[in-house]
Amino acid sequence: MTKPQDYVVEATLDAEGLLCPEPVMMLHNKIRDIEEGQVLEVKATDPSTQRDIPKFCEFLGHELLLSEERGDFFYYHIRKSSA
Repeated sequence: MTKPQDYVVEATLDAEGLLCPEPVMMLHNKIRDIEEGQVLEVKATDPSTQRDIPKFCEFLGHELLLSEERGDFFYYHIRKSSA
């Protein structure tokens, strides 16, 4: 995976307190709003995002740059592809 210092986060999505399927539904909408090549940071509390967000990225061809747990939160950095 790419290191966070190698790119800039241009957009954020706060999915704190939301449960499956809401974080991925919001991610789907938010990724449409950013430009190809931009990086989106997702902050979530639902453990199912650890499975759902990587699968979302793989299925739609977006690049998952970061997936990590910090305290009670899960953070993801996703670079939008041209797909």
